[in-house]
Amino acid sequence: MNIGIIGLGLMGGSLGMALKKFPQKYHIIGHDHNKKHQKEALLLNLVDKISDSFEDIKSCAVIILTIPVDAIIATAQNLKDIHEDCTVIDFGSSKAKISANIPPEIRKNFVTSHPMTGTEKFGPTAAIDNLYRDKVMVVCNKEQSGELQRDIAIGLFNDIEAKVVFMGAKEHDRHAAFISHMPHAVSYAIANSVMKQEDSGSIIALAGGGFKSMSRIAKSSPNMWEDIFRQNRDNILESMETFNSEMSRCQKMVEDKDWDALHRWMLEANRLHDIL
Repeated sequence: MNIGIIGLGLMGGSLGMALKKFPQKYHIIGHDHNKKHQKEALLLNLVDKISDSFEDIKSCAVIILTIPVDAIIATAQNLKDIHEDCTVIDFGSSKAKISANIPPEIRKNFVTSHPMTGTEKFGPTAAIDNLYRDKVMVVCNKEQSGELQRDIAIGLFNDIEAKVVFMGAKEHDRHAAFISHMPHAVSYAIANSVMKQEDSGSIIALAGGGFKSMSRIAKSSPNMWEDIFRQNRDNILESMETFNSEMSRCQKMVEDKDWDALHRWMLEANRLHDIL
């Protein structure tokens, strides 16, 4: 089965690495506009072949879009003439706008998915073996996908050992805003606030594990995350309002020296670890 992967960064590269464990089942063709990424993907053995031809990719049995969310929508418009049995899987981090903008004539070809995994790094050199193993793969609006396409996508997800979860695109986007998107905004804010107050020498000397953990994802690609914030704007704003409300509560308790209330507030937050 020919698998065309468009986008050879962390997600696409790690996917190619996972699928190449099945050489008798999958033949991986990579496509990326970045020439450096093309060379690196081949050198790192993330794909079997690189093709600059979009027509080559369109002729694959499965096309996987591991590119920014706006690019997924744009690319979908150029797939209207794919074969009726072709399966297109997108890995976008927001789903409602992507789902709504897939051309109706190929909607059944699409399986809109979001792997709940990743790191702050990007490019083929960031690819990680077993990135998807035991991680949740959210499949949205499954009833809009063809039965053949659903079966092929789920078989592929099983091969990379992901845990498939089904939900609606709108439901996914609201959950993702609170659990993934808003924390990225917080991380960017932490990084910017510290850099505006501290010189680089002090940051290097004093930054401990807590600061590094909280600011790690501020290294994530602005190109990718700008697109996500644009597409999931309303849900992200709601999540930011909730976060700002909690920060205001904390600030008020500190201002009032209400240490007992602050302690109870922290205990409430500790309950998250009972879930995780």
